[in-house]
Amino acid sequence: MTDRAMMERGAVKVWDPWVRLTHWTIALLLPVSWWTAETARYDLHFLSGYAILALVLFRIAWGFVGSETARFGAFLKSPAEALRHLAHVGRRSAPVEIGHNAAGGWMVLALLLLLLLQAVAGLFADDLIFTRGPLARRVDAAWSSLATAVHLRAFWVVVAFAVLHVLAVAAYRVLLGRNLVRPMLTGVIMVPEGEAVRQPRLGNPVLAIVLLAASGGFVWWISTLRPASLF
Repeated sequence: MTDRAMMERGAVKVWDPWVRLTHWTIALLLPVSWWTAETARYDLHFLSGYAILALVLFRIAWGFVGSETARFGAFLKSPAEALRHLAHVGRRSAPVEIGHNAAGGWMVLALLLLLLLQAVAGLFADDLIFTRGPLARRVDAAWSSLATAVHLRAFWVVVAFAVLHVLAVAAYRVLLGRNLVRPMLTGVIMVPEGEAVRQPRLGNPVLAIVLLAASGGFVWWISTLRPASLF
């Protein structure tokens, strides 16, 4: 059987290591970013923010050229289809999805865009006391002030969406008896008896490494623009 063959009952690889790496690392770095800001450990705060930005840039690129289940074109459905999916969940009759479902796809996009906004705003932020983003000097004070306000407020919007995401995962567990955490840990979903699914195509690992290195290198270059006296 080829990788794209139909499979009945068994383990199907749906999440590549790169999607899982991005997902769990960002999930760990978000509380780190909050804690380092609250405790004035700004050197670590910047490092955490740079790492998040690099991972978000990689995930966006991987959403165009990566594994089938990682591609935006594969999981972004119409809003009407997302609402129909949620209605099925309410009736406890949602079909098994290989990858993100129609509603979850929009959540992924929203979280990525919010994280991108949060990280980019931090690059231009300046609290006029202790911290200044590496690009703050390259815009006027009004824009830097706006970026600072966005950076402070967008974080809590990210947290709100993250909590909503966790609640949705819990709802799937309670209403449908489906564990969505395990596949994101192992990359594998178990197909119920009677279901026939197609093995999704996985992305090129060499391309993933190149994109991850490019994203990290680009963010590192931005970090070098930061005034040495403030880091």
